[in-house]
Amino acid sequence: MLYYLFEYLNQHYDFPGLRLFQYITFRTSLAIIVSLIITTVYGRRIINYLQLMQVGESIRNLGLEGQMQKQGTPTMGGIIILLGILIPTLLFANIGNVYVILMMVTTVWMGAIGFLDDYIKVFRKNKEGLAGRFKVVGQVGLGIIIGCTMYFHPNIVVRTTVQDNVESKSTAPMVLRQKGETFYYTQDVKSTKTNIPFYKNNEFDYAKVLKFIGGDYEKYAFLIFLAFTVFIITAVSNGANITDGIDGLATGTSAVIGVTLGVLAYVSGNTQMADYLNIMYIPNSGELMIFAGAFVGACVGFLWYNSYPAQVFMGDTGSLAIGGIIAAYAIMIRKELLIPILCGIFLIELVSVIMQVSYFKYTKKRFGEGRRIFLMSPLHHHYQKKGYHEAKIVTRFWIIGILLAIITIITLKLR
Repeated sequence: MLYYLFEYLNQHYDFPGLRLFQYITFRTSLAIIVSLIITTVYGRRIINYLQLMQVGESIRNLGLEGQMQKQGTPTMGGIIILLGILIPTLLFANIGNVYVILMMVTTVWMGAIGFLDDYIKVFRKNKEGLAGRFKVVGQVGLGIIIGCTMYFHPNIVVRTTVQDNVESKSTAPMVLRQKGETFYYTQDVKSTKTNIPFYKNNEFDYAKVLKFIGGDYEKYAFLIFLAFTVFIITAVSNGANITDGIDGLATGTSAVIGVTLGVLAYVSGNTQMADYLNIMYIPNSGELMIFAGAFVGACVGFLWYNSYPAQVFMGDTGSLAIGGIIAAYAIMIRKELLIPILCGIFLIELVSVIMQVSYFKYTKKRFGEGRRIFLMSPLHHHYQKKGYHEAKIVTRFWIIGILLAIITIITLKLR
């Protein structure tokens, strides 16, 4: 909203300092500051209100040290994160930008699914919460919305280099021609291409997954792109949800991921940086950096109250939203194939649960007794069972997350 106000003032008046608002980095800084103020100052009031409404976490005794002391800690604190993201984005981002609109839809959509799950747990006293199939339906629905918008919206394009040979009688506009010479020019096109790490060309087209069928395999590109989109959003949102098991783990890890995604959005939306790094330039995607700033500010501000010992839990309201936001953001800047590296903590946590459950069922069927790989899953509980204090586990996971973020950025040049 303020974006349009300052744009109007800049066009009609010559006030000093108005031009600053044109810079993405300046508006990102403001988004971080406002998000921090909302989550720390007003977050305290929301926590007090949750306590007043007796919105307390119901703890299941898993035999973990210090676990039962958390009984009654306010949950549904993800509302604080959602407000810390949406308000600065509305104030400082260009809300007419299709990428920003999609990110706000993602935030509200996944936040609503998580809120409904928490509401059923807290107020309906149903420990299972929202049935898993309904969560999956919501995640798939969001994936379909994002996939269809990314594929069909006219303003979502990538800039590519086109070869124009005069002898091929090309009719490309605004290209000076001389017979027998080849010219190169840039053009914004619809594409199902994405960036792929460690590959010389640095680009991968989803359509090529079906290349083996031959013929017109490219006409099925949309279906493959949609399937990947749905899978990524479902996997990352569930990974973030599982990671949110001890104080500050999901919040701090997400803040690190948010900073990295903001950097990737900036270089992808800047023609000079994209050209220097030889990565895909995505017009108008730089505006996503303001959203990333609000996201990071919200996570860091929430960490003020969520670090050990936690005064509030984000609940599924926050964890599902965070996972959906990270997945959707990566898809929009076409860096989703970097998720296994960048979101390595989420991946390890999710895989540890899958391995534990699968191995337990397999051994029970074969030997009549279920066996375990880990002392407990997800992985952070395994280390708790081994006697590590949760604050130490969280800190070490953060360090690993920072290392993975650095590796992710390095992949832009490492091919």
